[in-house]
Amino acid sequence: MLNEQTIAIIRDAQAKGIQAKQLVAEQLEIIYENNWFNIWVPEKYNGLELSLLDGFNLIKELSYWDGGLAWTVTLCSGANMFCGFINPQIAKSVFDDPKVCFGGSGRANGKAIWDGKKYYLTGTWQYATGAPHLTHFTLNTFIYDGPIQRLNEVGEPKMFSFFVPKQHVLIHYDWDTFGLECTASHSFSLENISVEPSYAFELKPSEKKVDSELYNIPFMTFAELTLLPNYLGMYKRFLDLSEKYFFEKSKNLEWSKKYSKSRFHQIDNLQQQSQNYEQKAKNLIQLLWEQVSADEHTISEELLSEITSESRRIVSEIRASVTTIFPLVGISGAQRDNELNIVFRNIFTATQHSLLNIEA
Repeated sequence: MLNEQTIAIIRDAQAKGIQAKQLVAEQLEIIYENNWFNIWVPEKYNGLELSLLDGFNLIKELSYWDGGLAWTVTLCSGANMFCGFINPQIAKSVFDDPKVCFGGSGRANGKAIWDGKKYYLTGTWQYATGAPHLTHFTLNTFIYDGPIQRLNEVGEPKMFSFFVPKQHVLIHYDWDTFGLECTASHSFSLENISVEPSYAFELKPSEKKVDSELYNIPFMTFAELTLLPNYLGMYKRFLDLSEKYFFEKSKNLEWSKKYSKSRFHQIDNLQQQSQNYEQKAKNLIQLLWEQVSADEHTISEELLSEITSESRRIVSEIRASVTTIFPLVGISGAQRDNELNIVFRNIFTATQHSLLNIEA
């Protein structure tokens, strides 16, 4: 899905993004030029409105060439998808900006105090991917009517999602990981910031404001199936680079005689397994899309459960395989500027994300 010129720009800018610990101008320009932050946004809001499968394929290819850039595109485009749940007039206005970029935290925290006219937001949230270039920060928070916490129909704390323009947000520059450095996933806070009720929304298919199959998918399932191609793309790159390393080592006859057969057999098996992972994911996406496209838009609980379990299984097995192969690529793989090391760091940082971390 990417031409050679685009790939060259992505590869050339990768080291700059790592050094800067955020996306640099070249990376942002190519994202804006291709409208990648809006891959899930409806065409009426100037988005690409890709199907789930087409978006999956694009993210996988981006992650093959630069896991950090792809992770940022995934999280920011996933947040931009919220346009389908917010007030249509506001969405149209906000998404007239070709550089609009939502991002924030999915973990509920803080307070939104309702005074009868507006909400007043206070709290701190972690891991807002792309924080330096976000135009709006998104967050989940608990609702209070004055000092009294609001409960839902089953007696649990009521929660809304909000989006807040960046000028009201304090960014805490605390993202300092050994991989995915350019994602700049900093924490942020709000202190008694007032917002209109139209800036609150609920991420539920029943609350969608756009008639599209995509918005019939539960958000957690959508998140699982859009994070998964990041792991698949990075893993494929890791295996290809490891294979390249083994080809170079095999020029040494002594090494070749001792290791070539077992090393290439091992890589070949893992590459075939990786293809099986991808096919499994695409099969699940196809089943899901068929169900959300049907007249009743009903998704079976069995399918949702299988998507969760298979996504976590695949990521867990990828992590185990990378751990097995990495000690075989020598000291060059431990050099920070070696692409093998970059991909290794990105994969292991990504596997700490709670959504697909089976230990979480």
